[in-house]
Amino acid sequence: MATILRRSILHRHPFHTLPSLSTSSPAPAPAPAPTPTPTPTSTPTPSPSRFLRHCKDTPPESSDHLPFLRFPQTRISTIRNSGLRVITQSSLSSRTATVGVWIDAGSRYEAPGTNGTAHFLEHMLFKGTRRRTARGLEEEIENMGARLNAYTSREQTTFYANVLEADVNAAIDVLADILQNSRFSENAILRERAVILREMEEVHSQTEELIFDHLHSAAFQQSPLGNTILGFPENIRTISKVDLLEYITTHYSGSRMVISAAGAIRHEDIVNQVKRLFNRLNPDPTTVAQLVRKDPSVFTAAETRVVNDDMSIAHFAVAFKGASWTDPYSIPLMVIQSLLGSWNKSVGVGNCSGSELARRVGTHDLAESIMAFNTNYQDVGLFGIYATAMVNSLFFSIVCY
Repeated sequence: MATILRRSILHRHPFHTLPSLSTSSPAPAPAPAPTPTPTPTSTPTPSPSRFLRHCKDTPPESSDHLPFLRFPQTRISTIRNSGLRVITQSSLSSRTATVGVWIDAGSRYEAPGTNGTAHFLEHMLFKGTRRRTARGLEEEIENMGARLNAYTSREQTTFYANVLEADVNAAIDVLADILQNSRFSENAILRERAVILREMEEVHSQTEELIFDHLHSAAFQQSPLGNTILGFPENIRTISKVDLLEYITTHYSGSRMVISAAGAIRHEDIVNQVKRLFNRLNPDPTTVAQLVRKDPSVFTAAETRVVNDDMSIAHFAVAFKGASWTDPYSIPLMVIQSLLGSWNKSVGVGNCSGSELARRVGTHDLAESIMAFNTNYQDVGLFGIYATAMVNSLFFSIVCY
């Protein structure tokens, strides 16, 4: 593009406006006047340099750079019987692949008495199936040199595997098996209950996690979106096999699942594997969009304070109603979040940061850290600032008083 722009400029300005870089050829004689009327003699035009002498009279057309910028093609197929969608991006030059199942099922779709079931279920799906024991599953993944992982959020539960090219089909088989054939033995439930309670204690010691849980419960009062992901300890102690089976039967339907694969894969191969292996899903065609329309979340202006006099640093978040995933304003809010940026005193570079907010906070020592956040959900979002500051700082005084 730089070359094209340069030639366009040279075309608009004749050579006599540029200094000559070569004097190897004589200057051309001035052209005779077209009429007998005497005219001033024009200044001889210097010869063009060797870089410019081949410049055409018209600028070249712009080059098409899209082939260099275009990402691998995304292909989407829907399995007719179940409504399950398969999305792939093939990169046949790769030697590894990632395959995952994204399920529209999280803490938002839980009743108050069973809050925490989605996360509990995520743990249980690694504890053995009718074909694989828990240890056998671990050994199979290790022998492939793969990685199998999962996470739960307020609106989604995800299971994914990173594998070598030759093990893509095996990874899909494992994912299909744990999602459709898990055993949920009582002994495994008891063990995982203790594990989750310990995990809950660890999370509660992380102030940032607590802040965002309080933020959601305040912003979405009387709404399932205000549920915590881990649930309450009393719920974890009472969740049973019946609760797990009911949740997976109700929410793990084909219309609420997407199987995504990228890397060393072929779209047709993934679709055929999915058709063959994911054949026991709930055929309920209800989508989360329909569920959300029936029970939309309502943003409420509120304030929550938790006082701990043993802490010398205050953690706080200020949020506004944001945008949903499909809202036209979701992209501008992402840009604003990036412009606001983040800053931490332990890292420094406040004065040199590209963010005006980070520069001001760092220059005037207003806070210990600051971070803009933008969280999108199906029908609403949260946009705001999370920060930590000394309780006697100006920033804390302005925000909290």
